[in-house]
Amino acid sequence: MTLEKVTDANFDEVVLKSSKPIIVDFWAEWCGPCRALMPVLEEAAAELGEDAKIVKLNIDENPEKSGQYGVRGIPTLMLFKGGELVQTQVGSMPKSKIIEWVKSAS
Repeated sequence: MTLEKVTDANFDEVVLKSSKPIIVDFWAEWCGPCRALMPVLEEAAAELGEDAKIVKLNIDENPEKSGQYGVRGIPTLMLFKGGELVQTQVGSMPKSKIIEWVKSAS
């Protein structure tokens, strides 16, 4: 499964208007831990199915939203629900913790 990419241009439409919980992965191509986290996020997205969504935003290509949300280190995962930022996690997480995190916000 490939995660949907969001951009500064479609962030509000995709993330803030989502009817279900959504995790945004702020990442960059040059970030080793970000690349290592990608398959974990893909597995978590597959397991969550229709209950939640996981998308990725490349901070190098989309500096506006990463600046707006104060991203200082990557990978940074932000959980949104109902258009509001619920929680932020900097660094990697195992799949079980990601799923638990999303379900706690549901």
